[in-house]
Amino acid sequence: MYNPIQKPNSIYSQIFKRGMDFIIALIALIVLMPIILLLIFLLLITGHRKFFFVQQRVGYREKLFYLVKFRSMTEAKDLNGMLLSDEIRLTNFGKWMRKTSLDELPQLFNVLKGDMSIIGPRPLLIQYLDLYSDEQRKRHWVRPGITGWAQVNGRNAISWNKKFELDVWYYNNMNLLLDIKIIFMTIKKIFISEGINQNGQATVEAFSGKN
Repeated sequence: MYNPIQKPNSIYSQIFKRGMDFIIALIALIVLMPIILLLIFLLLITGHRKFFFVQQRVGYREKLFYLVKFRSMTEAKDLNGMLLSDEIRLTNFGKWMRKTSLDELPQLFNVLKGDMSIIGPRPLLIQYLDLYSDEQRKRHWVRPGITGWAQVNGRNAISWNKKFELDVWYYNNMNLLLDIKIIFMTIKKIFISEGINQNGQATVEAFSGKN
């Protein structure tokens, strides 16, 4: 497990930021519960037999946890029982949820539990762990977030290396004012639907350690 020298801002990260995350997530879940229930109903009537997508991801200090999102794809398979391509399985309603970022709402439960933060680097797949440089792995020294510095500066439209550069910059510069700025920038990004996918792809290209 990677173990970088902990930064002075860890006091903000582990005490004040965690308390703020818990309060915001709890209030948001109470206020948004009618919308969450409505989305579950709409997913069921638009062909999604399962409305939650649960996948193991890498979290704080490289501890694994189960991330929860709304499903934006069906489980349609070919004659050999293999899942069809992302482009085929991604439904119109799923595209709309991604465009509005409503598919991320269930992650408020991850924040409440302490696996995630409101603001932080996005939690990524386990298989990427061996591909990071030591510098890139610093992104795991803060809790992963629903949104973050990389998301408001290009999201999926920028390269993996650029994302990690922005994630590490956040690790080195994390503070309350920056988090507030990211929240407002996120709201703006949602309204203009910018950087959702990479050009020509329904989903983001897998990280190979080079891109």
